Amino acid sequence: MAPATTRRRILPAASHRSLAGRTPATLWMLMGVLVLLSLASGALSAWAVSQHSAAASSVAAVHEPLSLDAQQMYEAVADADVTITGSLLASQQPPQGQLQRYRADIAEAATSLADLKDAGANPQLTAAITAFSTGLPLYAGYVAQARDLYSVGYPLTGGSFLQVASEEAHLTLLPAAKTIYAQENAATSAASDQATGLPTVIVALVLALAAGFALYRAQRWLAHLTHRIFNYGLVGASIVLIVSVVWLVATFVVARSDLDTGLRQGARPAEALAQANIDVQQIRGDAILNVISRSGSTSFETDFSTVQAEIGPLLSAAAGNAQAAPYLAAAQRDAPAWYAANEQVYKLGASAQYQAERDMVIGIGPGSSAAGYNQLENDISQALAASQQTFRSGANSGASAFGPLEGVVIAAALLVAASSAGGLSRRIAEYR
Repeated sequence: MAPATTRRRILPAASHRSLAGRTPATLWMLMGVLVLLSLASGALSAWAVSQHSAAASSVAAVHEPLSLDAQQMYEAVADADVTITGSLLASQQPPQGQLQRYRADIAEAATSLADLKDAGANPQLTAAITAFSTGLPLYAGYVAQARDLYSVGYPLTGGSFLQVASEEAHLTLLPAAKTIYAQENAATSAASDQATGLPTVIVALVLALAAGFALYRAQRWLAHLTHRIFNYGLVGASIVLIVSVVWLVATFVVARSDLDTGLRQGARPAEALAQANIDVQQIRGDAILNVISRSGSTSFETDFSTVQAEIGPLLSAAAGNAQAAPYLAAAQRDAPAWYAANEQVYKLGASAQYQAERDMVIGIGPGSSAAGYNQLENDISQALAASQQTFRSGANSGASAFGPLEGVVIAAALLVAASSAGGLSRRIAEYR
């Protein structure tokens, strides 16, 4: 029997010509797909980097400073009102130092207002800024008239210009400043959310992975077609794509971590502390206004009870920042004594012991409402400053982390496209 022979299937010459004719077209199509995928991936990645970098930079350079301006504006007006009212209640000729402090507060409020006017606003913010800018000179004018009349013997009683000035501060300026702060704080939170959001980054990574998969499949197909293990152009494109994706992911992880730390340990505690400080200043201002008005109304005492109940949870919500912890502990330790002093103030007023009430409110001796306020306000302000510094550091680090990434992903996309086109064009040339 004759030995078995292996038969090879020999394609007709027409089939070889058909395959040779189809392959260049396939290579051209493959080149177009790889170039388009790489360019689309690079464009989307660059756009995502640009959006996140701009949001992070905006948080650090625009929104956080404006939020701080709004907070300082509130504190300046509250301190101005407490300072000038307490000084005039104590003496017809207030000490020069107290007058300078009042004027400095008004100047600081005006400066902060000027910064906020250029912030680009929504209608609610615009209305609040307008109310504040209109009310600030009115308030200063009422104070000036109160000082002039008091210096020539007119008493500081209900209906006096000092009461009108304090009411302007409490009914117009402080609510407007609080609204401005809330709006700017919301803008800061929105920009922070945009800077730390993931959807655009995920889409960019999915497109980059699609480009990587297309490169892998193209190399497998070419290796089978040409019996060459490597296509140096496609290998180079793959390496560049991997490096750019790793760089992109690493940068976003670092930037998001820094921003998240700034938000969690800085911005959120600062927001709670700022509101606590506002509440403390409201309690202090109401106590002084109650001494002036002598209306017999219990609304100030009711407001005190309501606002006091808010401060404790706000101080607890601010925990988590190591730098602010000592000041926060001091505030939680000093608050109960100040609450007790204010309760005593309203008891003295209710029993018509007006001189004792007045002394308790404006006196600076141990156990007085004024001394307790100064201590508690200082504690909260120190904790607030530490929290804001943590936020500022995290926001700046997060914004800086993006660095040259936008240029890197654009350059990488161009290199991937060029390497892919170069690698495939050499194979196409073999069919000419």
